[in-house]
Amino acid sequence: MPQNKTQTKPRILLVEDNEGDEFLILDAFQHASYPYEIEVARDGEEALNRIQRTNGFADAPLPDLILLDLNLPKVDGRSVLKTVKTDEGLMQLPVLILTTSSSERDIEECYELHANAYMTKPFKVEDYENIVESIGSFWFRAVKLPAH
Repeated sequence: MPQNKTQTKPRILLVEDNEGDEFLILDAFQHASYPYEIEVARDGEEALNRIQRTNGFADAPLPDLILLDLNLPKVDGRSVLKTVKTDEGLMQLPVLILTTSSSERDIEECYELHANAYMTKPFKVEDYENIVESIGSFWFRAVKLPAH
């Protein structure tokens, strides 16, 4: 769990513009063996507004983890990643890329921008559940996250 003593559930920000992928990911989280809170941003601009607490999101809590698609409307995922990882107040937030691209160029670019992990979206529903369980096991049970 996140190390914030007043919070018992990790907060996840899913940044996903594809309704089908959003459904599969949220469905997988409903089967997760750990508690969580999840919010969805459907484009990069909304994600940045939530994370930076601007344009109507002044009271939005920071997520403990960001699941970020790369190909987003308005502001693409690479720009969101770069903004988060170059902002002193946000750079500690773990950003996990979850995208359809398996391009070596995309993988290298995301790690150069300091992504914490890069995962490709699976083809099978049960593989989404495996990814979600892996996220919980590693990021919310094994890893100590900074409080914010």
